[in-house]
Amino acid sequence: MSQLSDLSDPDLRALHERVREEHAAFVKRGLKLNMARGKPAPEQLDLSEALLRLPGEGEHAASDGTDVRNYGGLAGLPETRALFAQILDVDPRNVIVAGNSSLSMMHDHVVFALLKGVPDSPQPWGREPIKFLCPVPGYDRHFSVCEEHGIEMIPVPMDDEGPVMDEVERLVKEDASIKGMWCVPKYSNPTGVVYSPDVVRRLAAMETAAPDFRILWDNAYVVHHLTEERIELTNLVTACAEAGHPNRPLVFASTSKVTFAGGGLAAFTSSRANVDWFVARMSKRMIGPDKVNQLRHAKLLPDLDAVHRLMDAHREILAPKFRTVIETFTAKLSDPRVARWTEPKGGYFISLDLPPGCAKRCAELAKEAGIVMTPAGAAFPYKKDPEDRNLRIAPSFPSAGEVAQAAEGIAVSALVAATEKALADR
Repeated sequence: MSQLSDLSDPDLRALHERVREEHAAFVKRGLKLNMARGKPAPEQLDLSEALLRLPGEGEHAASDGTDVRNYGGLAGLPETRALFAQILDVDPRNVIVAGNSSLSMMHDHVVFALLKGVPDSPQPWGREPIKFLCPVPGYDRHFSVCEEHGIEMIPVPMDDEGPVMDEVERLVKEDASIKGMWCVPKYSNPTGVVYSPDVVRRLAAMETAAPDFRILWDNAYVVHHLTEERIELTNLVTACAEAGHPNRPLVFASTSKVTFAGGGLAAFTSSRANVDWFVARMSKRMIGPDKVNQLRHAKLLPDLDAVHRLMDAHREILAPKFRTVIETFTAKLSDPRVARWTEPKGGYFISLDLPPGCAKRCAELAKEAGIVMTPAGAAFPYKKDPEDRNLRIAPSFPSAGEVAQAAEGIAVSALVAATEKALADR
């Protein structure tokens, strides 16, 4: 395709009419496709179907003799704590394993800090207005936690290395009301970026005006590779300890996209002081986690090798869907001034950037064609993309055939939106 901006007015109008016709034909298909959320496909859930038969009748003793049917064990079973310690490369004594949602653990950390403060806090966070740094584009549910509890969000840009650290360092050094920062450091949602070693080290070592500054390190995709390359992430817990800030990292992970999204395990790790603080807070709201579920997971996934084997099976299902989207975008959206997209090596999303002012219109056109997408702006605080250009593509849940159709429909919708805008700007 010729560069959009190089086209004459008649040629641009002709292109616009052609892609409008393609879009109209798509609408007539009456499709109903959902590319909105990064849910595992049924075929992926089937990979862990054995969980429904585990731990088995009479199998109710953990490795330390705990009867998993009973109360107690607030920090989780030894075997599941050891498993997450292998996944996250930390001391198992500093791991807490809980229910199926790491987001719940993140939310609890924020609320507990607002009410009680954290180990380094001069007072509870909620006694004064506070702010969080939010790398963008980022994870909408992180931003929802802040919005729910009145925490001001400050967007910081991302590049191919992670958050732009000059900006991060400037902000946290100047403003003591900045208490936290959200991060999805590996195969970031939605860009797929892996934070570089330099970014991790700078996050660990940077000077902050707030003595109780925390990095909420949502390592959701730590084992979720889309290629045979298993990209390693620099260990933030170790880096912070070495930099003299052992309490800075709050690290979270889960098996939500490893086993059952609705019946997995979530984990938290940090310094000993933070772990003890969190256990003390948790003890007021629960007597113990679902240890039966922890035992069945320990039997299905006894070690890190078992996790990798399972994730290799996930990759065989997921990777072709991602390739289909990327190949379709490459064929349909060859003008870089119409669209740019990421080609992630892991995670669950593709980030699509259109010309400024086109994302909402593209999503509207896709909806007309029967394709549900994550709303434009969702990857930004307060759902406000200042340039209205970013869309998050989630290829995981639909079938391979549905992904192909949806990718084509999104591409056509992007072309319609871009040519409309180009004509309006002339």
